[in-house]
Amino acid sequence: MPATTVPATTVPATLTVLSGPSGVGKGTVAARLKQVCPQIWQSVSVTTRAPRPGEIDGQDYFFASHDQFQQMVADGELLEWAENYGNLYGTKRSPVRERLDAGDPVLLELDVKGARQVRAAVPESLLIFLAPPSWDELVRRLTARGTESPEVISRRLEAARDELAAEREFDITLVNTSVEDVCGQLVGLLLAQQASAW
Repeated sequence: MPATTVPATTVPATLTVLSGPSGVGKGTVAARLKQVCPQIWQSVSVTTRAPRPGEIDGQDYFFASHDQFQQMVADGELLEWAENYGNLYGTKRSPVRERLDAGDPVLLELDVKGARQVRAAVPESLLIFLAPPSWDELVRRLTARGTESPEVISRRLEAARDELAAEREFDITLVNTSVEDVCGQLVGLLLAQQASAW
């Protein structure tokens, strides 16, 4: 398991990526973090998938057509992007850069492919891997959502095995046994990262 100390950095910007396998609870943790520590800025991803019930454009995601998304890619507007289960997802580069230039702590909630792209583009970023307490618990969380077909769940579980193997590529691992505990650890890590940058 990777070391759990915050690496020293000499850059004033503090870019942190929260990643992990599908169904591990990245979105739930990020949403709770937004409530308890709003000074940590979180980007809103662009996606071509249809909104789920209750999702708001510009708040949960920026919803775009396939053509609009491809134009963003062609124009270099995305820091990272990937296709997942037939839909495209990406992070707009300019708002992230603006927040980093202002010295704000920035958190990106991404899949493993996105985390790799951010590490390549911003080598000094801090990558945090969110792991499930066990494989059985990850299966339970994925199937309990009830928002996807059995075929999609099967593909997600297959991908999750590969994503779990990527843990060693990350700087820190947090085990998601409790959303509150993980949020507390994340707040400590991000604020310590910001303090060390200054």
